[in-house]
Amino acid sequence: MGEFYGVNGKKLQRQYKDHLSDFKEWDQKPHSKEWLIFPENISSKLSIDETALSKGELYTIITNKKAKGRKGSIVAIFSGTKVEPIIEQLLKIPTSKRARVKEITLDMANSMKIIARKCFPKAIQVTDRFHVQKLTLEALQDIRIKHRWDAIDMENEQIKQARLKQKEFNPEIFENGDSRKQLLARSRYLLYKAPSNWTENQYQRSKILFEQYPDIKLAFSLTQRLRDIFNKANSVEVAYTKLAHWYKDVEETGFKAFNTIANTITLNYRSILNYFINRSTNASAESFNAKIKAFRAQFRGVKNVEFFLYRLTTIFA
Repeated sequence: MGEFYGVNGKKLQRQYKDHLSDFKEWDQKPHSKEWLIFPENISSKLSIDETALSKGELYTIITNKKAKGRKGSIVAIFSGTKVEPIIEQLLKIPTSKRARVKEITLDMANSMKIIARKCFPKAIQVTDRFHVQKLTLEALQDIRIKHRWDAIDMENEQIKQARLKQKEFNPEIFENGDSRKQLLARSRYLLYKAPSNWTENQYQRSKILFEQYPDIKLAFSLTQRLRDIFNKANSVEVAYTKLAHWYKDVEETGFKAFNTIANTITLNYRSILNYFINRSTNASAESFNAKIKAFRAQFRGVKNVEFFLYRLTTIFA
């Protein structure tokens, strides 16, 4: 804007902050670094998530899903993720307003669940399906990465042996042109995708990968089956049955990481199954986090947290 009007940008920003805006008279300024609450933005469906605003410092943000990332989106922003101060401030909102909330989506963090239970007691909690799927994808990638380190160690040892024998080292090359080390490195992205979305090269690479590493094939199958449960189960009852079968199959594989995930799902099964009531996710919160990051980039970082929050809430609250 400064460039458009032929004015020094930094000077214009200072003028806006100190004179043109009502930042100095902002009624929430004294406590803005700790908490901001906008009870008028409470609706029947909320999301709760955490994001980093400045220097990796986490803030807990509650957003109104019905606002769809526009004005009226922000219900509350709290510095940190500590439960007690957040609950203390939220309980100051009249009970009648908090009782309007019928559904709240969140991740599997226990702190989020406590906040939702104590402050919005009438709302059903829905664990975001993508957080659950992310755990299985990370477990799958851990198996791939372990094999990759083994392949690197094996290749390094073969190079040493070849040098000792004064021979040229020629790595094993598969039919698609990948060495074993390259096969494991280049398979990273195809393991995130469903087979129906693979390119021809990815399909060929996956065929070689699964022949060489049956455990990766099995882990990939478990990951895809969990994705299919979320995509295709049309009721809580069907989802419960399919998750029980999935849990049994995970136990039989003996994969430590997948067993940990299965146990995590068991501990959170009620809120996970609530997804199948309205198929609600925390995508709106993730989308809003992306808006905050874009807004932060426009500011070229956050030098003044209070002013940043003032601008953020002016637009989105």
